[in-house]
Amino acid sequence: MATASDIMKGGLSSGMAKAINGQIQSAITAAGTALATATRLTASINVITTAAASSGVQLQQTEIGDMVEILNLGANAVTVYTDAAANRINALSAGTGFALGMNTSCIVRKFTSTRWMAYLSA
Repeated sequence: MATASDIMKGGLSSGMAKAINGQIQSAITAAGTALATATRLTASINVITTAAASSGVQLQQTEIGDMVEILNLGANAVTVYTDAAANRINALSAGTGFALGMNTSCIVRKFTSTRWMAYLSA
């Protein structure tokens, strides 16, 4: 994927280049212990910096085909939940989440209106 500076070399403004490349939220505090109380992610690139034990984040509602990146730099693993109780990530039950360990990241892609797939780092 082209960087924002590469896109700007093609004549687009900085704002347009950043919109194409995605927005970053760089200081997220994970909270809550369930889908309904987890911190809702708002950007396409998300960096968790504070993660209490058993805390979580919830994917934002997106369009089919969209990808969300999550990096956990917090002191604990966090649970990554779907965007709605009826939706699933990988083969998990609807409305549940998966653990994202400390100093790991994932890319999550929405393939259908109710199904996400997560690709985890090592």
